[in-house]
Amino acid sequence: MNRNMRLCIVAATILLGAVVLCLPTSIGQDRRTYEIYSVPVSQSDAARAISAYERLMERHMDLTERNLSALAADIRTVAAKLDAIHARCERLDTRLARIEKHLGIAPVAPLTPTPDPNVPPIPLPPPMPVPPPNQP
Repeated sequence: MNRNMRLCIVAATILLGAVVLCLPTSIGQDRRTYEIYSVPVSQSDAARAISAYERLMERHMDLTERNLSALAADIRTVAAKLDAIHARCERLDTRLARIEKHLGIAPVAPLTPTPDPNVPPIPLPPPMPVPPPNQP
């Protein structure tokens, strides 16, 4: 019986040792690490309105820039066409001048420029006051 008693004491000691070793790793003992939850910083209404306005203005500026670049390209093509038309008109004027010279037609005097109807009229000076007649 003495031997059974020793076996029980050894078994109890091993069991107690296992429990002591398992306690630091048991549930609830790992509270040394803390989870930190951060709350995002909330903006005021004015800050949100300003950021929305800035985003809107950036989009507007990008759209305006694209439209202006397209307009510049269109203007370049129109200018190139007008230059080509001008060159053809100059060649036609030169050809007509040679034909008129060959046929002996006198060149036409340039027309007097017509006044621009959009120019405001020149104001007239106020009339001179008339002196009253002399009375005898």
